[in-house]
Amino acid sequence: MTEIKDPASGRPSPAESAAASARAEPSPPESVRAPLRGEVSRRGFLSVLSVAWGAFTLGSVGLLGAMGRFLFPNVLYEPPQEFKIGLPDEFAVDSVDERFKASYGVWVVRDAGGFFALSTVCTHLGCTPNWLPAEEKFKCPCHGSGFVKTGINVEGPAPRPLERYKIVLAEDGQILIDKNTKYQEEKGQWLLDGSYLPYVA
Repeated sequence: MTEIKDPASGRPSPAESAAASARAEPSPPESVRAPLRGEVSRRGFLSVLSVAWGAFTLGSVGLLGAMGRFLFPNVLYEPPQEFKIGLPDEFAVDSVDERFKASYGVWVVRDAGGFFALSTVCTHLGCTPNWLPAEEKFKCPCHGSGFVKTGINVEGPAPRPLERYKIVLAEDGQILIDKNTKYQEEKGQWLLDGSYLPYVA
């Protein structure tokens, strides 16, 4: 390429010099350096850090929850041991009332002279007998023990009669049953006050 010189000095003109230097030294293209293996970008580092903190927080909450569980005892919530079942006239004479069998574990029996409350637990192995109105007896489905309406055992392996619970009249005139006090026939306790509620309408 022909070089153009300044006629006065014999040197190349400034514009020609700039163009020549631009041709001689091309500027390198701009490039973005890729991270080396094992390097993490700032954005990647922050995302890893946030995940780590999230995991730590969840783990801490779980640990505190497990530790807090030990501060509260295991409590088995049972129905109250003392409860009212209604007025005496709400029960038919010569009947077995099964309304309280599931909720309280009690049969309420009314005969011509009054009331008594029988436990629904078989005295053999603790199963729950069923009242069979046609046969006028309680029959245990587990091993065949049978009890007449009074609770006396008459068949099967049950070694003793059903237990009775304390039954009295409350101040408001309702029948009150107290399962904290039990009466066993074989100990002569069915003759004690509380095992039977005399009532004649």
